[in-house]
Amino acid sequence: MYREDRRGRFGGPREMHKATCADCGKECEVPFKPNGTKPVYCRECYQQHRPKRF
Repeated sequence: MYREDRRGRFGGPREMHKATCADCGKECEVPFKPNGTKPVYCRECYQQHRPKRF
């Protein structure tokens, strides 16, 4: 029996949770349970907010 790591590699897909994007208001799904203390962004809006790579 395989042990599932934090990213859900083994044992099937990750559990996804519904959320509302803090920028556009679109409903989206994220791989963590939002607790309301930090903004959640959809895939498109996250691209604008993520840290720049050097």
